[in-house]
Amino acid sequence: MEKFKSFCSRNHVVVIFALSFLLVLIIESLGRHSPVQAVVFMVQNPLVYLANMALVFSLLSLSMLFKRRVFVTTLLSIVWLALGIVNGVILSNRMTPFTVKDLSNLNEAIAIVENYFSVGTVIAFIAVVALLVLGIVVLYRKAPKKPTELNFKKDLAAVLIVFVGAFGIIQAGQKIGVLDTFFGNLAIGYADNGVCYSFVITWMDTGIDKPEEYSAQAMKDIFDKGELGDDGIYTPGKDDDTNVGDTPNILYLQLESFFDPYLVKGLEFSQDPIPYFRSLMDEYSTGELIVPSVGAGTANVEFEVMTGISARFFGPGEYPYKSVLKEETCETTAYDLKQLGYSTHAIHNHRGAFYYRNIVFANMGFDTFTCLEYMNNVMKTPKNWAKDGILTENIMSALESTKNKDYIYTISVQGHGRYPDEQVLENPLITCDNAATEELKWNYEYYANQIYEMDLFVKELTEVLSNYDEDVILIMYGDHLPALDMTADDLKTGDLYASQYVIWDNFGMAKEDKDLTTYELNAEVMDRLGISVGMITKYQQNHKGDKNYLANLEALGYDMLYGKRYIYGEKNPFEVTDMKMGVKTIKVDEVVKIGDEYYIKGQNFTEYSKISLDGKILDTVYLGPTILALKEKVDPEEAVNMKVSQVEKNKEVLSTTE
Repeated sequence: MEKFKSFCSRNHVVVIFALSFLLVLIIESLGRHSPVQAVVFMVQNPLVYLANMALVFSLLSLSMLFKRRVFVTTLLSIVWLALGIVNGVILSNRMTPFTVKDLSNLNEAIAIVENYFSVGTVIAFIAVVALLVLGIVVLYRKAPKKPTELNFKKDLAAVLIVFVGAFGIIQAGQKIGVLDTFFGNLAIGYADNGVCYSFVITWMDTGIDKPEEYSAQAMKDIFDKGELGDDGIYTPGKDDDTNVGDTPNILYLQLESFFDPYLVKGLEFSQDPIPYFRSLMDEYSTGELIVPSVGAGTANVEFEVMTGISARFFGPGEYPYKSVLKEETCETTAYDLKQLGYSTHAIHNHRGAFYYRNIVFANMGFDTFTCLEYMNNVMKTPKNWAKDGILTENIMSALESTKNKDYIYTISVQGHGRYPDEQVLENPLITCDNAATEELKWNYEYYANQIYEMDLFVKELTEVLSNYDEDVILIMYGDHLPALDMTADDLKTGDLYASQYVIWDNFGMAKEDKDLTTYELNAEVMDRLGISVGMITKYQQNHKGDKNYLANLEALGYDMLYGKRYIYGEKNPFEVTDMKMGVKTIKVDEVVKIGDEYYIKGQNFTEYSKISLDGKILDTVYLGPTILALKEKVDPEEAVNMKVSQVEKNKEVLSTTE
């Protein structure tokens, strides 16, 4: 043992190189859920494996700058192991791996942890973390120090050589095509390029790349001469056909993880999980809808449909909602339809702050946003997601809230994973008896029963809209395939990105089946309605067959969000909307004191309504939509100043009464 310690002390570089090899093997084993597959990856992709080792080795080499080399090496190894463990856990619950962007979404992750893990699992995790922290403290005190003084200049030079070498290996790998710089599929990208490299790429590669030829003239040349007027720039209203006659209310319904489970080869159910949606596909316009993600990525589907810009133009794993759209406005269908006098509404039966929607939707042109915190009588699934039946009344409330025509974008949540590996539903309506494993049986059985209820919701919604006294078009689709253990070979379509859509209406549109992508869906719908409003809509309607169609669409996306906005005359014509949270106004009618207790009477309270005073949230009991009780003492002279705030799960205040 003494000889081993002496060898390690004298040959620290060799030790951390060997440790890098082992760490990459462990991280890949966790990501692939199989040590055997990790070894296969190493044997079949030695250069890729070396590139991942180079990244790990470069970080571990920083330990050479410290006398406590054992301690620092251990600490840095824990960082890499944490990446592997978190990625492995995430891939057990969704189909997209762990990225740097997930770090900016920690609040959201904490808020929904109960949807994925039991209380016992969470407690066990906390206990392990506590033991790990204790172990780090003990190691700091007990670990040996380097017996000789550091030669800092020499060690720093060695570290720099390691970093330059790692950079060179990665650059060479990218140039010869061994390492990818773009991931069409994030999960496949991680599998092909290794977890460590892929994770770092999601940090370094963000936004839309600047076109090689970027100038005001290059942007103008994308459109035909005169298409955007004599000046060649797009001015909302001026360059649009706003005299389109009578147009319908336009409703989008994005159904969480909704797809036809009969498309899974060999899978059988006791009855059809989506009988009504299937009947709609027979009667109304339908087709495959190619979405940008698998098993997760709801927000990017919204982004594509609303903007007409492909999420694949951005960095691997990037969500524009969590980056550029938090700060910038962006042309969307909501902004475009405002030119025709439409009121614009977003509805989502989940947390309003999730993916920063309470901020982003104001930058996307919405007048109102009704989220879970503004809904009453919400039913929950066994996995604690809101059921979709609540959406019908909220959609109708939005329709009836204005005299104008309405554009409503609704995002459902009931079909969300994680799907249980054990029996959760007692006496389920739909059973699955021929799944490959017992775990898959319970996965599919639970999923089938959830989408059956979603199918009932769709039926209820269309029946209500059938009797509505205004024209309505309703575009429905699944946002992505569910996070179930399936591959492209398991599907009859052979495509993990193929969802289905239906365009329903109550005024007799002709059936026209067509396969579409999510970023082209809105332009197609507008075209069928005879509407050509909005720069991106015009481009897609008029230039889809062009040779450089996608390259120019990407260039427009860059110009809109990151460039100088040449296409708009170097200005941003879209102002942040004064978005109202919730369609129904929450009001305080009076403050009542009964004995020593205070009560607030008002309108449209929900379980997320809290009494507030001077910005402080007070202990509140929800007694009903018209009354709240205060459970703490306040100064009687200040009681009249109490307001009501809608407070989401992470304690963020979404709105407060005036």
